[in-house]
Formats: sequence, C-alpha cells, structure tokens
Amino acid sequence: MRAFVFPGQGAQTIGMGQDLAASYPAAKAVFEEVDDALCQDLSGLIWNGDIETLTLTANAQPALMATSLAALRALESEGLGLETASFVAGHSLGEYSAMAAAGAMTIADTARLLRIRGTAMQGAVPVGIGAMAAILGLDFAAVRAVAEAAAQGEVCQAANDNDPGQVVVSGHKAAVERALDLAKEAGAKRAVLLPVSAPFHCALMQPAAERMAQALAEVEISTPSVPLVANVRASALSNPELIRALLVEQVTGAVRWRESMSYLAAEGVTEIWEVGAGKALSGMIRRIEPAIACQAVGNPEDIAKLQGT
Repeated sequence: MRAFVFPGQGAQTIGMGQDLAASYPAAKAVFEEVDDALCQDLSGLIWNGDIETLTLTANAQPALMATSLAALRALESEGLGLETASFVAGHSLGEYSAMAAAGAMTIADTARLLRIRGTAMQGAVPVGIGAMAAILGLDFAAVRAVAEAAAQGEVCQAANDNDPGQVVVSGHKAAVERALDLAKEAGAKRAVLLPVSAPFHCALMQPAAERMAQALAEVEISTPSVPLVANVRASALSNPELIRALLVEQVTGAVRWRESMSYLAAEGVTEIWEVGAGKALSGMIRRIEPAIACQAVGNPEDIAKLQGT
C-alpha cells in the first residue's frame, strides 16, 4: 500500500521544478496556473530569483505547493498518479498540497489560500517577538514538559513532532530560549534556534488562524479522492467540513508528523512517495518507520526510476 506525502516550508530551493516543467507540459501548466491565480510571475522567482525572496513565507508556501503539484502532474503523465495511492498527507503547508493533489481544492484556490496563509502567519507576530527551536535527542513528551516549564506565563509549545528524536518548540523568544537551556539540562543532544521569520504552530498564531477561517469559509472544499491524514489529528479523514475546520486548527496546533506516519504504517502502508522539493520528509519517515520504503519524487530522473514499479 502506498501513500503520497508533500513537503512543507524549508524545502524551497531556486530552480525547483524547472526540469519538470521543461519535460512535462502538464507540470508547466501547474506553474502557469499558480502564476495566473496570484497575478505574479512566481515561477520566474522560483527558477531565476534569489533565495531570500523565495523564502519569504508568502512566496515559499505557494511555490512549494506549485512544485509538488507539478511533480504530481508529471507522475500522472506516466500513469503513476494518485490512483496508485491509498492516503495523502502533508507537513504543515504540505497539507494544502495534499488537498489539491486529491482534488479537494483547485490549484488556483490553493495558491490563493497559501498566499493569504503565508501573509497572515508572517504578520501575526512582530519580528523579534517570537522564535522556534529544534530539540534533538528528546521525545515529544519530554519536549512538551520542557516547553511547559519554560513558558513562565509566556507562550512556549511543542509545535512539530517530526520524528522520534526531533521536536520543534515555538513561542515567545525569551521562553523558547529558556526551553533551549532546559532541554540541554534534560539530556538533549542539540537544542538550536531555527532561522524562521515567525513562531509557527503555536498560540501566537491565533490572528492568522482567524484570517484563515475567513478565507477557507469562502472556498469550496470537496471530498478528497483519497483520505487525508491530518496534521492535528494524525488519522485519516475525508469529510470536507472537518477538513476545513482542521486547516484552521492547524495554524496554532502541533504538526503530529511522527504519529501520522506511524498511523500510515499501522494501516498497512509499506511505501511512501515524497512528492515535490527536497527529501526531508523521507529522512524523517525512515527514522519513524524504518520498514516503510521512501522515494523522493522531485525531478524527471526520480520519475524514471519509478517507472516499472
């Protein structure tokens, strides 16, 4: 049994998806559709821009979705599309890519939602007020206890449960810095601040959640062609209204990636394709469920390897 997963912010690189667009007309059409939806030459930025501008949250989120959907369209051109999958999932913004892939939202609507999401998340907290940090070598329960102890009246939450030894905390900068010290005292191998522009997936994102509730209320969401394993539930669902509600909850809620991948393994998934930019999710999955075979699909060479599988 196979699942398709879609990467989140941090996977962006200049040039991503360009060879897919050159090799597959259907992939090129995705980038054109996103450009039209945003009234922006986003594909030009992705392929020929500078990484600092691409990494701005409002650009990175629709850009990564476009690259993922272009890779999916290329797979479809070779008869390897979503009809071969039993589940979809995505890491944070990748959940929107998963929804577009499964036909629950149009690519144009997804691009516009991600532009709103990126802008709202960036604007929810003034620069310098919040922070995020990666803690390596402690499990989720231990990091959650560290975050609670570090809060001291401020916000500090375990935000991303990425794999058994990598958990990200998010919140007020001073509280996150306290969490770094407490994590090291608790035996963490490493505890480092992340170069991010805002404290995602914590209560400080509530203004962004309210903005996304407004935006999502105006978009049609259909039943996905295959079930979505939602970040905040770590279980599969297909109900459009529940998906709408959980996409709002996801802005302030934890990304339960470790649990989500273990859920897929328990459901019988033996193979996962990471569709889009980078290979970060494949690395996490191998640490979570070593028995699952992972394949990153981000260029024509990756697709050629899959033909005949």
